[in-house]
Amino acid sequence: MPSESARATTATESRYRIDTPNSRQRSIKIIALDPVSEETVARLARESWSGASFLTASHFSGTNTAAPTSMQTWLSDLAGRAKDLVAEVATADSVVMIGAVGQDTEAAAMIAEASNLRGVMTTVLLLGSANQDDDKLNRALAGLRPHASMLVIASDESYLIDMLMALRA
Repeated sequence: MPSESARATTATESRYRIDTPNSRQRSIKIIALDPVSEETVARLARESWSGASFLTASHFSGTNTAAPTSMQTWLSDLAGRAKDLVAEVATADSVVMIGAVGQDTEAAAMIAEASNLRGVMTTVLLLGSANQDDDKLNRALAGLRPHASMLVIASDESYLIDMLMALRA
């Protein structure tokens, strides 16, 4: 009896194969969670992407006394224009949050909640682990883990680019 791989390559089975690429472009929302990651996201936005939108939630940081009180102002684009969290998540195939070790990640909970309600997968990419002590890293991981389907410690910006490409941004 031939293996599954051998059987899948027969002419009979090839009629079920889809030979055209995915016709729908993916919509990935990449959101900076803090001022440190906002700088990184701004640099990433200058690269060539097919379906990525770059946003920031860093103005929601606990250090900002004028924190927004409406879902319509929880996010902004890189030009500073307010964006509606629910509307942005509603048009996303995936949400990627980028945070830095030692920074406030409170916004991740709200973004994850909106994403979970819409069935949108969340990924968190955590920066700055090489320069921080284990205690700060552990606190950041513990704070972000409940809000991510996938949590990745990124060694540097080139790793972020590779991850975003792998997620088809």
